[in-house]
This record gives sequence, structure tokens and C-alpha cells, in this order.
Amino acid sequence: MAHVHVIVVGCGRVGRELAMVLDRDGHSVSVIDKARNAFHELPDGFGGKAILGFGFDREHLEQAGIREADAVAAVTNGDNSNILTARIARMTYEVPHVVARIYDPRRAVIYRQLGISTVAAVAWTTDQVLRRLFPEKSVSEWTDASGTVSLLERALPDSWAGRKLSEMEEPGRYRLVALTRAGVARLYGPELVGQEGDILHLIVRNDGQEELEARMAAGPEAR
Repeated sequence: MAHVHVIVVGCGRVGRELAMVLDRDGHSVSVIDKARNAFHELPDGFGGKAILGFGFDREHLEQAGIREADAVAAVTNGDNSNILTARIARMTYEVPHVVARIYDPRRAVIYRQLGISTVAAVAWTTDQVLRRLFPEKSVSEWTDASGTVSLLERALPDSWAGRKLSEMEEPGRYRLVALTRAGVARLYGPELVGQEGDILHLIVRNDGQEELEARMAAGPEAR
């Protein structure tokens, strides 16, 4: 994955871990928090930028490099602050990947329609945030002892929305077994039609992963 610029709003446990992982992986990171002492927990070797302020303040976002940002993660403890930050990032600055922490699941569907991914508090981990910041990347959930078959999680590409997910399968190579939609997991059935925001769970032969990625990237019209 190419190096990107990410803004993390909130330097609590998850925000701090997220910033550290991104920095360790060679990405450019800016962290915004309203409390100066929140930055004290960042390691001495942290190469990112720390900005005292608010994620919904455009001046502070500009200092963080919002105009060059590839992704924004709003991970404070407040739903309203996170959603406001996410909406400004998505709608004003057109940042392609935006994630907001949210406690109220009733809001989740509304914000996903605005192109804002949400993660419920019960599932709020650094790994969950990274998956939504970089949805084009498959994440391995499990691999059998022989290393032959893996369970992968991957966001549904936009080009597959509105199409039967059975068109995606290649028997003997990769198969869809379940999906998560609006935070609710369901077992796969051949009648299921893809929707924007779906998270796919696929069983894949390890020698078929590149083939799967190519199929998903090419879209349903490629056959």
C-alpha cells in the first residue's frame, strides 16, 4: 500500500495506537486533541505532527494538512464531535476515507449514506479503524494449520453494489460465506445483492488471493 497522509482526531488509547501504527508503517500522520497532556503518551520516536485543537475547527484541520489528507479518523469520546469532524472532512474537503467512532447505532446508517464509515463502541479497536480507513485492503482473519485456506475480510468495492454477490464467486478458489451490513452479520445466500458499505467474509485458497483481488477490482462487468 502506498504511503498516505492520515489525520487522527483524538489522542486517547485508540487514537494514540492508531497514530503509532500508521507512523511505524511509514505513513504521514497528524494527531489533533484538545488536551495538551494527551500527547505525553506518544512515544519519543513518534514522527507525526501533534496539534492542540479540535477536529471540527477548520483552522486546526488546515494545520493538520486536511487538504492533502487521504484519510481521517475521528476517534474522540464524543459522538457529536466525531460526526461533525467526519462531515467536514468528507463534505467540505472531500477526503476519500473517513471513519467516525459512534456510540449511537441509530445514526450509523445515516452517516454511511454520506460516505462516512462508522464503528460501534463495542467493536472499537485500532484494527477495526484501519480496515475502514483502507477498505481496498483484504485482512486475514484466520488461516488453517496447513496454510492452504484463509478467511478474509474485505469491504465491498462500489462497483459491486446492486449486483448479486454470487457473481463474485469462483468455486474451488474463493467463496463468500458471510457479510456484515450496517453492523449486523448474516450468513451468505445466493440471493444476496451487494450494498454500499458491506463487509465481506470470504474463504479463499491462499494461491487464489491475487485472483480474488483482481476480480473485485475489475468489477462485475469484467466477465
